[in-house]
Amino acid sequence: MRLEKCYFCSSTVYPGHGIQFVRNDCKIFRFCRSKCHRAFKKKRNPRKARWTKAFRKSAGKELAVDATYEFEKRRNVPLKYSRGVWSRTIHAMRRIEEIKAKRQAQFIKNRFKKSKELRKKADRKEVEKNIHLIKLPASGKKRSERVDIAEDLTTSEEEAEELMITN
Repeated sequence: MRLEKCYFCSSTVYPGHGIQFVRNDCKIFRFCRSKCHRAFKKKRNPRKARWTKAFRKSAGKELAVDATYEFEKRRNVPLKYSRGVWSRTIHAMRRIEEIKAKRQAQFIKNRFKKSKELRKKADRKEVEKNIHLIKLPASGKKRSERVDIAEDLTTSEEEAEELMITN
C-alpha cells in the first residue's frame, strides 16, 4: 500500500481517495480533495495559500531543511524481502520519527522565543511610557514623609481589623 502526497497541500492521499489528474506530458498530479484540485485548476500558487504545507515552510513556520526528510523520499528500486532487513527498517523508521519530532519541537520553541522577546520589549516600552500611572504619589516625597504615610496606612489597617473583630 503506497501513500501518496497531495500535489497542492502535501497531505497524504490514501489508496482509493482523492483525485488524480494526468497532464498531456504524462505528469501525474494527485490531490487529496476537491479543494486542492480546484485551486490547482485555478493556477493558484500553493506557497501563497495559507493553509498549505508549502506556505508554512516558505514562511518559516515549519522546519523546511532537515536530514530526516531524506528518508521520506520515494524509492522505486525494489529490494528482495528479508525478515532481518524488514525489522531493522521498521526500527530505523521509529527512531527517525523520534528524532524528527524532537527537532520540530526545538524549532517551534526557538520560533516562539523570538516573539516572547519582542513581547517583553514592547511591554517594557509601554511601562516606561506610562510610568506615571504606576508610580506611587508618595515616591517623589522625602524618605521621612514616606515613612509617616506608611505608618498612617498600617494604623488605619489595624483600626479596620479591630472594628471588624468587634462587629
